[in-house]
Amino acid sequence: MQIHTVETLTMKKPTVLLLETVSPKAHNNLEQNCHLLISKSPKSGLEIVGNQNVDAIITRGKGQVNKELITACKGLKVIARCGVGLDNVDIETASSLGIKVLNAPGSNADTVAEHTLALILSAQRKIYTSVEEVKNENWGYRGKYDGDEIRGKTLGIIGMGDIGKKVARLASAFGMNILYSNRSKVDTNYKNVHIDILLKESDIISIHLEFNNETKGCLSAESFSKSVKSPILINTSRGGIIEDHQVLSALKNGYISAFAADVLSTEPPPKDSELLKMKNVYITPHSASLTSITFNEMCEMTVENTLFILEGREIDDKFIFNRIELRL
Repeated sequence: MQIHTVETLTMKKPTVLLLETVSPKAHNNLEQNCHLLISKSPKSGLEIVGNQNVDAIITRGKGQVNKELITACKGLKVIARCGVGLDNVDIETASSLGIKVLNAPGSNADTVAEHTLALILSAQRKIYTSVEEVKNENWGYRGKYDGDEIRGKTLGIIGMGDIGKKVARLASAFGMNILYSNRSKVDTNYKNVHIDILLKESDIISIHLEFNNETKGCLSAESFSKSVKSPILINTSRGGIIEDHQVLSALKNGYISAFAADVLSTEPPPKDSELLKMKNVYITPHSASLTSITFNEMCEMTVENTLFILEGREIDDKFIFNRIELRL
C-alpha cells in the first residue's frame, strides 16, 4: 500500500475530533496539521466539542458518530472511519448535510481472511483442546483422533465480498470445496447457491456480511436447523448478524457442532456467559484486523485522506462511502 506524505497545511489549521486512538504516525500527522480535539472515550465526543466548529471526526469501531454528535459539530465536512464497516456512523444524517463519509475498503481483507482460516483450523482440528490436554499432562489425548482435516470438506461462505473471496482462495488451497451465497452473482469460479442449499450442504459455514438493517439478525438457530452435517459456524464479520443466544441455541440443539468467532452481539461478553463455557466455542476479542501492519496502514491512509479533503485535494473515490458534493 502506497502512503503519501501530506504537506503542511498553509491555510488555517482545521479542527479534528478524534474519538479513538490511531497509530502513532497517524496521530503525529494530525497534531502537525490540525487543531486536535481528543475524546476521553469513544462515546464522549459531545463533551469535548462544546460550541466549537469541527471540520472532521475520525473514529475506529467504537466511536458512535450519531445524529446528535454530527449536528453538534458546526461546519463538519468529513467523517472518517479507520476501518471498513460503518455501522457506527449515521450515514443518512451525514449525507443529508453534505458531509463526506470516508472508510478504508479492502484494507483489512487479508488479515481477516487469515484469521478466519485460523479459526476454521482451530475448530476443525480442535487445536485449543489439544493444547489444554497437553498442559494437563494428558499426552495420551493424541490417541483420541478427535480432530479432523479440512481437505475435502465443503466451506459455505455467506457474503462474497473482498474478505469472502480471499477466504475462498485460502480454503481452496487447503483442498476445500467452496459454495457461496450472495445477493448477486460475483465474478468468481466458485458455485453460487441459494442460502438454504448452502446451509444444508456445508461442513463449515463462514459469515462475511456487512452489518446493516437488512443483515441484522438475519441468521438464527432456526436457520441452521436446515443443516444435515451439523456444520462448524465461523463469524468474523459482525456479531449482530446472529445473536449470541441464537448461537447458543443452535449449539444446544446440535444444529451446529462448534462456533468459532471474532465477534459477538454483546462485546465484551458477560462474565457468566454460558456460550464461553462450552468446549466447542472459540472466541477471539474482535482482533482479526488488529495486526500492527494493518492497523498502521488503515490509520495512516484514513488520516491522510481526511487531510487531503480538508485541503481541497482529490482522493480516490473508493475511499468515499457516500459520493456526494461536499459543501465547503
